[in-house]
Amino acid sequence: MTLSTPLNVLFLCTHNSARSILAEVLLNHLGKGRFKAYSAGSSPREGGSPNALGLQVLREHGLDTNGLRSKSWDEFAIPDAPKMDLIITVCDNAAGETCPYWPGNPASAHWGYPDPSAGEGSDAQKLEAFRQTLLAMRRRLQALVNLPDEKLTQPSLQQSAKELSQI
Repeated sequence: MTLSTPLNVLFLCTHNSARSILAEVLLNHLGKGRFKAYSAGSSPREGGSPNALGLQVLREHGLDTNGLRSKSWDEFAIPDAPKMDLIITVCDNAAGETCPYWPGNPASAHWGYPDPSAGEGSDAQKLEAFRQTLLAMRRRLQALVNLPDEKLTQPSLQQSAKELSQI
């Protein structure tokens, strides 16, 4: 069995400026058309601009950052929004928030990562925190894209996503 349409994945983080943006770009790159990733947050970053260090790290890894912006999760709860198959929170704050109703009853999981933008230190140390977060995400997202198609369909998707949270 093969997936006939890409699996829609929404990454959530409170401000949608760092971790969720990294995950969106990385899955769209690694997923090679099997996945379509999006990101959003409950309180998007003022001005809609993702964290500059996050964008720098993505570009360092040859990943496209054109068109990225911090978005409200409300954009994905409206009737004509893409239907999500999987919703993943990547920060502990977002995991504890009351999310909107997601049409279609998507699978969900929490894949927590430390906030690379919260650290103190030099610009070089902050940049390294973003690099480490991207590498940690890459390991988990590579495992997701390597799953066989039968692990990516309902009802297996919920269990698969939770198992990947342990990586």
